[in-house]
Amino acid sequence: MPRKKTVPTEPMSDPPVEVTESTVETTPDPVEQLPSDILTGSTPPGEGLEIPSVPSETDAETEVASTEASEGAEEPSSDDADMTVDFAEEPASQEGSPPVPETTAEVEEAVSEEDTSPLVAEAHPAEEREEPAPKPEMSDREKFFHLDFHKLDRNLSEEERREWNAIYASYRGGSPLSGTVIGVDMFSLNVRSRRTGEVRKREMSCAIVVPYRVRILIPETEMWSGEGRPGMSLNHIMGATLSFNIIKVDRENGFALASRKSAMKARRSYFAHRAELNALGTRLKCRVIDVGPVRCTVECYGHDIRLTQKDLCYMSVSDLRAVYRPGQELDCVVTDYDADADRLRISVKAALSDPFEGAERRHPVNSRRQAVISGKYAGGVFCNLPDGTVCMCSYAYQYEDSDFEIGDTVILTVKRFDSNKRQMYGKILSKW
Repeated sequence: MPRKKTVPTEPMSDPPVEVTESTVETTPDPVEQLPSDILTGSTPPGEGLEIPSVPSETDAETEVASTEASEGAEEPSSDDADMTVDFAEEPASQEGSPPVPETTAEVEEAVSEEDTSPLVAEAHPAEEREEPAPKPEMSDREKFFHLDFHKLDRNLSEEERREWNAIYASYRGGSPLSGTVIGVDMFSLNVRSRRTGEVRKREMSCAIVVPYRVRILIPETEMWSGEGRPGMSLNHIMGATLSFNIIKVDRENGFALASRKSAMKARRSYFAHRAELNALGTRLKCRVIDVGPVRCTVECYGHDIRLTQKDLCYMSVSDLRAVYRPGQELDCVVTDYDADADRLRISVKAALSDPFEGAERRHPVNSRRQAVISGKYAGGVFCNLPDGTVCMCSYAYQYEDSDFEIGDTVILTVKRFDSNKRQMYGKILSKW
């Protein structure tokens, strides 16, 4: 009996062949090569009499193969969830480029391994095949770079081509543009909340700038910065010259969206790093943006600053709209600058010469001068002389307050000067 048992165990190559053929159906090819090495190198002759080594080793191999396959199947289950997102995003971000062969090979290998793994691991690729992840929609910038500009700009004139090239450059690189506001329109735009991230559609006013032929829209939410007037009506800034950056281009419909706030941020950064500009007493230029009866908004190197009559001129002005208008460029002087708080104070009045200096010689006592009534206060009348000197006047006995209106031109006589108050006094004699 022992001899009969030892006879089939002498040719060690035959039993492994049958075992490997049976294991091919349940394990992948890389696991098939392991039993041949293990059987030839680890089974000493003679031990097959007591314990059948081949079945035990094959069972151990099948257990190892199954555990390795199950462990390998558990790991891709979590990775596949991530890969579906990655592969759903990569074609959108790399659209138009050839697929990478390494990534496709890895996907095929993962699917083949999962197909031969237990049924628990087969549920994940089945779900992936049934419900493929949708490709995310391209962003506005990606859509812009996929446009055929040669076809779109083929029939443009030289002026139109120059205008569109400036818009393209501002959208690509953030270079600022400038233009004059010619109107205000209402548009329905999608607005994202900075606090919650919620996107909703909202009707809002948009300032309209047309450099040549293209309509550029500046929403009211992208208009003001610093100490400007957020929420104000944009109808007051018609005629103002603004700097802005292009944030969206709709080439097919022929318009663009712009942001003034981003352009102002860049100008403030430039101003903060220039000591020759932000030093006290430096003379600068500012542009009038909005004018009200008693206050005026000007822009100076990205700072929206509110000024009153005492910061603007020496004359007495009852309504600033009679003297200033949007779009004017004025000289000003830096009176205070706080880099930490990003706060700038300027004075247009300080850039002007004081008309009271030498007024006694130009307008001696008892001289008659032509002037314009600029305001009334507590029975007195403020009159502006042509050189900017303000004369506080009273009426002649034959006139009453109702006989004169603001803006009337009158003839006055100079009575006296007060050097301490820097004021000139006179009397209105008649209308001019």
